[in-house]
Amino acid sequence: MVAPTVPLPAMVVLLVAVSAMALVSGASMRGRHGQGQQQGQLRMGFYSSSCPAAEKIIGDYVRLHVRRAPTVAPALLRLHYHDCFVSGCDGSILLNSTGTGGQQAEKDAAPNLTLRGFDLIDRVKTAVEEACPGVVSCADVLALAARDAVAAIGGPSWRVPTGRRDGTVSSVQDALRELPNPAMSFTELAALFAGKGLGVRDLVWLSGAHTIGVAHCSSFADRLYGYPGAGNGTDPSLDATYAANLRQHKCRTPISNSLVEMNPGSFLTFDLGYYRAVLKHRGLLGSDAALVTDAAARADIASVVASPPEVFFQVFGRSMAKLGAVQVKTGSQGEIRKSCAVVNSSYQN
Repeated sequence: MVAPTVPLPAMVVLLVAVSAMALVSGASMRGRHGQGQQQGQLRMGFYSSSCPAAEKIIGDYVRLHVRRAPTVAPALLRLHYHDCFVSGCDGSILLNSTGTGGQQAEKDAAPNLTLRGFDLIDRVKTAVEEACPGVVSCADVLALAARDAVAAIGGPSWRVPTGRRDGTVSSVQDALRELPNPAMSFTELAALFAGKGLGVRDLVWLSGAHTIGVAHCSSFADRLYGYPGAGNGTDPSLDATYAANLRQHKCRTPISNSLVEMNPGSFLTFDLGYYRAVLKHRGLLGSDAALVTDAAARADIASVVASPPEVFFQVFGRSMAKLGAVQVKTGSQGEIRKSCAVVNSSYQN
């Protein structure tokens, strides 16, 4: 990819065509709240008549809490990502398990045990429900909140068409099967993304979210201790000096579960630091290291690192818009949950 070199505005709001983010539409129908819509399609301003204040309520609440606790931003971004990758962007990550002997939900899968932000989404949903009961889905609340949180720490913004419906099924098995594994090779990751309608460049740009991320030592301990075939136990694709520093100061034992910044020194700044680290073989996860094993992906990363930061904002936002449309439920599919943690049939006021 040859990145554009023309400077862009400091905060790029991507004008991604709605058609590029919509699923195949079916027959026209009338929405339950008197809105015209295409079944299978998201659109900008979906709540303009039924709940015109919805996006402002969500944005104001998120910005207030990001100012108080900037780590809210990566938490909500990761929550949205994990929602969309399992059965589509339908808010199923927000559902609780149904008790002893019942269905174990996605949030109880091992890769999701470190997710945060559920309480904040519940509070935002409550505020929206007070204004417009039974209108705005939890899936839309999460998609909008993730975008607004990233923008609130100085990151990119992107257009989020709405009209998602909430799923009624959340399965721990689905999460274990569909979420990317930090030890996956580039080929495995590319195949997993392709199954979601996302391309290789989406894999590269969405990985850029790690610029505001942290990782537990347990998620990459196998690269520091006992790596197969390595005499010193360290993954040879990890910079040796960096690995030694991690072992000495962060992950001192193979069972340590300390947190490590994925973009050391600026992990709450949405910048190019993560990609620079990856090019220096200092990506923490095996999946980070995998990005530079593919020549085209490595070239794309090198190109964006050499470009103005706004270019990264553009490509990241474009891929986030695509992610936000993965396997969405619309029209008469799913439901509009009253509470994000439970399906309506189990809701008790």
